[in-house]
Amino acid sequence: MTETEPTLAPGPPVPASAAPVRASAVERRILDAALTLFAERGFDGTSVQGIVEAAAVTKGALYHYFDSKDDLLYEIYHSLIARQLADLGEVLARGLPPREAVRAVLAGLIRSTAEHIDEAKVFSREMHRLDSARMRSVRADRRRYHVTFRGLIEQGQRDGVFSDATPAETVTIVALGMVNQMPSWYRADGPKTAGRLADEVAGFVLDALDQRRV
Repeated sequence: MTETEPTLAPGPPVPASAAPVRASAVERRILDAALTLFAERGFDGTSVQGIVEAAAVTKGALYHYFDSKDDLLYEIYHSLIARQLADLGEVLARGLPPREAVRAVLAGLIRSTAEHIDEAKVFSREMHRLDSARMRSVRADRRRYHVTFRGLIEQGQRDGVFSDATPAETVTIVALGMVNQMPSWYRADGPKTAGRLADEVAGFVLDALDQRRV
């Protein structure tokens, strides 16, 4: 950050997902069991009875909190995106300059996805199982994040901090698209840590946006 770099104008907080994240111990135990079984056996290969046994709860307890296996699959995704939307909102609330804000958002998103890669993998593989209502909710969450991140790029371009040679929409598609593909290639035990990957990707995007290089 330099002294002449303008700060982002304060804006409304990023709206959270429609429903709160499941937080009770029983709900988390059921979700953890479902995640493990979905990862090992797939959605179709996992039965409600298997989840109940793995979570050490009754079927009544499961159906008290969740309507179906589809509900569990959606909640696995919802826990991830709700956390990421909250992280995004926290960065915006700090009123950072454009470069700092984009770096913080993108690096945080990569680290969050890496830390919860099992959730991301299961959802990426099984999301087509969701009904139309849940799929609309998923798309609304993703669109909310996309539009907000794009707004950060657009603000930097208006302020003359970022080059406008590439449209903000294209930058957003490339940056977030890479993160969305992490379930297909990221390995927690790989040669590169999540922190190093986050720093490298954020640096690459910011270098590409650097007005001074144009």
